Amino acid sequence: MVNKINEIYENQNRSRYQQWFWGILVLILIIWSGSTVNEVNMTKMGLSVAVNIFKGILSPDTDLLFNFTKQSVPYLLLETMAIAFLGTLTGAVFSFPIAFLASSKIMPVPVVVIVRLFVIIIRTIPSFVYGLMFIRVTGPGAFAGLMTLSVTSIGMLTKLFSETIDDIDTSILEALDAAGLNTFQKIRYGIIPQLSASLLSTLIFRFDMNLRDASTLGIVGAGGIGAPLIFAMSSYRWNQVGAILIGLITLILVVEYLSGKIRTRLATG
Repeated sequence: MVNKINEIYENQNRSRYQQWFWGILVLILIIWSGSTVNEVNMTKMGLSVAVNIFKGILSPDTDLLFNFTKQSVPYLLLETMAIAFLGTLTGAVFSFPIAFLASSKIMPVPVVVIVRLFVIIIRTIPSFVYGLMFIRVTGPGAFAGLMTLSVTSIGMLTKLFSETIDDIDTSILEALDAAGLNTFQKIRYGIIPQLSASLLSTLIFRFDMNLRDASTLGIVGAGGIGAPLIFAMSSYRWNQVGAILIGLITLILVVEYLSGKIRTRLATG
């Protein structure tokens, strides 16, 4: 009895020491991280820009917001959505077979290691860097944005798809294996039916991310609504800035609401 009490006491002390250790470590990291942040100098020019952007949102350029020319907000938003959708779809087409190669439940270890290393390399490069690379190859425009989002989608989707495949119920695969099915048949009849809802939910989540990325990739000339936004801000056309921001915020909110509903429906069956 005494030994058991001493053991409980020692475990509590050990747990307390661990909490103190991790607390001090986190505090040191916060202080170290804060030391790298330069002093923020809020100038009058910066304040005036913020005020002008707010005024632009309150009094947007209605002609830019409600007409349907190639320079209008609706057309630019449609282009941004098209880039995000096709980028997600193209990335999914390549990610799906690569995910099976990266799954330890499907492929041997050497193949899994090589494929996962390839995916890690893809994921380490930021989307802006890919955008600048593809602009040099294909020229500025929507196609560069499409290629950028396709490659960045491959990195994320392959990782999530392969993790989902690793979590499947292996008893089904064992039953199919006992029935004499080959690898492709096991994937078709044993894996895909288990994963369809999860994979679709992941695709919708990636589309959400790509929509935001497509908006910012326009800054480097990769199509979408980002470039007109930067040009309008650079030329101090705050009414146009307000119109573009209203359209962009509205689009993201609508897509976020719809995608949330779809993901909830998929999760609940």
